[in-house]
Amino acid sequence: MPVTDQEAQNDDTADKPAKAPRSLLFLCGMNAVRSPMAEQIARSMLPSSTFLASAGVRAGERDPFVDAVLAEKGLTLGERQPLTLDQLEDDYFDLIITLAPEAHHRALELTRTLAVDVEYWPTADPTSATGRRDQILDAYRDVRDRLEARIINRFGSKSAS
Repeated sequence: MPVTDQEAQNDDTADKPAKAPRSLLFLCGMNAVRSPMAEQIARSMLPSSTFLASAGVRAGERDPFVDAVLAEKGLTLGERQPLTLDQLEDDYFDLIITLAPEAHHRALELTRTLAVDVEYWPTADPTSATGRRDQILDAYRDVRDRLEARIINRFGSKSAS
């Protein structure tokens, strides 16, 4: 049976990353590790026209291991401090990517009143890692690298644009 033009077009786009949304929020538990890491990685890859933010469901404290593993990739949080969802100045996003179960539940609550897409990317919490400093850093690197791969897979990279 011959392939139609539409089927061929669908096959061509099936494996291509989706276009970046105009605004994207990464949401996790305390905005101390996973979501700020994802935000900075995305900033380095997505077009500058994409509004990016990250927040937590509850208040957290800045984690120095995040600074260390981001610096290895030439990224930094600068003076940024963790924010809760309630502290964000803007609460409209095209897409919310949740990185923890409690964040996913909170984001789904938002869909009751806002037209927003929500994706759940289950991401390990490296703060539970124990052992020597290098073992703990390895857990944070693993999270960083998995987030980077997921962002590239979902949105592509600047070099692929």
